[in-house]
Amino acid sequence: MPGTTATLVQIAHEAVDAASEVARTQPPGVLTPKGDRDYASEVDFTIERTVRAFLRARTPAIAFVGEEENAKPDDVAEWWTLDPIDGTVNFAHSLPLCGVSLALVRDRRPVLGVIDLPFLNARYWAAEREGAHRDRSELHVRPVDHLDDAVLTIGDYAVGPDADEKNRARLNLTQLLAGRALRVRMLGSAAVDLAWLAEGKVDASVTLSNRSWDVAAGVVLAREAGAAVFDHDGSTHTTDSAATIAASPGIRDELLAVLSAALS
Repeated sequence: MPGTTATLVQIAHEAVDAASEVARTQPPGVLTPKGDRDYASEVDFTIERTVRAFLRARTPAIAFVGEEENAKPDDVAEWWTLDPIDGTVNFAHSLPLCGVSLALVRDRRPVLGVIDLPFLNARYWAAEREGAHRDRSELHVRPVDHLDDAVLTIGDYAVGPDADEKNRARLNLTQLLAGRALRVRMLGSAAVDLAWLAEGKVDASVTLSNRSWDVAAGVVLAREAGAAVFDHDGSTHTTDSAATIAASPGIRDELLAVLSAALS
């Protein structure tokens, strides 16, 4: 099995190349409901099946987890995790803030990630101890020391079961951040949030959920670009965390204090 970091990065890029070509060239097609106010497009399914088949052929010993059709098998220490279109609602409405997000997870820790934003002509990638990159340029978070100088992104509001309960915390957090941060943005894609944090376009990303296909690739990017990445209680982020918080290190403690107040 191909196992070197360079080989796995190349395989991930090739898989995302195929996925992004589908996203750029095919319309969303039929939208399949996924519960309350959520859906998957035909392109989501096409990309997931394409990438799953490619990775199964190239890395047969590594499990695969896709958002739409494949759950992680039990007792697996290493797996690929894919969001075929992160930001499907944006994609279906011709909003360009959406992307393909592919990561490799080992022992509950993302170690490699590739994010492609096909309508913004931007490819981001990172591997543990190899740095974060946009194409051939190395990325670093923006140094910022005060929340009132920081632009933050927050994840989408919840839908589905318990949405009202979950959104009470999200709305409380939004209100507190609106009174403290320079600006608060909701972009509709965790992949975009975390890639732009790594690139220094925003200074923190707050997602009060932790689905590996949504965030794993972005977590590697953010961490390798110098961000602090943690759970809502400040503990080190893993795939078992309840939330995904990433921030320029200088505002970590101030942001944690706001999170504690919002979620208490």
